[in-house]
Amino acid sequence: METFTGAEVLRYTAFSSHPSGGNPAGVVLDAAGLDDTALLAIAAEVGYSETAFLTSPPEGLGGEPGRAFTARYFSPLAEVPFCGHATVAAAVALAERIGPGDLVFATPAGTVPVTVTTDASGTLRATLTSVEPRIEPVSGEDVTEALASLGWDPADLDPALPPRIAFAGARHLVLAAATRARLAALDYAFEPLAAFMRRLDLTTLQLVWRESGSVFHVRDPFPVGGVVEDPATGAAAAAFGAYARELGLVPDDARLTLHQGDDLGRPGILDVELRAGDPRVRVGGAAARLAAG
Repeated sequence: METFTGAEVLRYTAFSSHPSGGNPAGVVLDAAGLDDTALLAIAAEVGYSETAFLTSPPEGLGGEPGRAFTARYFSPLAEVPFCGHATVAAAVALAERIGPGDLVFATPAGTVPVTVTTDASGTLRATLTSVEPRIEPVSGEDVTEALASLGWDPADLDPALPPRIAFAGARHLVLAAATRARLAALDYAFEPLAAFMRRLDLTTLQLVWRESGSVFHVRDPFPVGGVVEDPATGAAAAAFGAYARELGLVPDDARLTLHQGDDLGRPGILDVELRAGDPRVRVGGAAARLAAG
C-alpha cells in the first residue's frame, strides 16, 4: 500500500490471475475529501492507464449496506466516464476485505452491478454488468483519418466486421484487422490519433482480429489518456460484445473470449457474456494484487 496526497493507493492487475499479466490499475477504496485536482494528481503519480476512486454511494442507489459505492476513474491526463479493468480491480480489492458477493457502483456512465466469486483454484473473479450499450455508424472520412493515423491501408480491414462506434459506458471505434499480423504490427502516430479521438469523444480504439466465431484478439490504443496502449480494456470489451450482437456476428446468447495484452507481454483474458433479452453486456475476469511502486 502507498500513500499519495493523503490517500491510500492499492495496485492490482485485472483480467489476469498473475501479476505479470493483465492491465494494472490503481485503487483508492476511500477517496472521501479528495477534490478533482487531487484525484488527477494521484492518477498521474500512480501512472497506470486508470485509477479507480471509491466513495460513499448516492442516496437511492440500492445494493446491500456497505456494498454500494460511487466510483470515478482517472487516467494520468483526465477523468473517463467508465473503466472496466479498474472496476474489476476495485471489486476484487473490496472482496478481499468484505468478502465475495454482489456490489453496486454508481459511475459517471450509470449504475454498474458487479459480482465477485471464487473459482475452483481460489482465485477471485469479478463480473461487471455494463450500462445499456449502443452502436453508431462512423463516416467513411473518419475511418480514413483513423487508418491514416494508424498507418493502416483500407485493405488491412476485415470487410466482414465493418467499422462502428460502440458504447457500453465509454465510446470506442471498432476496427477489425484482416490478419493477426496486421494487429500485431501496431505503430501509430500518437498526437494525430489523440486529436482524432478527442474530436469523436472516443476513449480507445478497439482493434480486433477474429480467430473464430467466439475468440477474438484485441488491442486498444489510448493516447487521449496519455497511454500508448491499454493492456486489457473491460469497457471496450463490453462495447465490442454489443457490436458483435448488433451485427449478427454471434447468437443472442453467447460467450466470447477476448485475448488482449499478448503483444505487450502482459497477456490477459476477458470473458464477455451476452444474454438474450438483456441488452447489457457482462465482462468478467480475474485480478491479482501488485506490489507497491
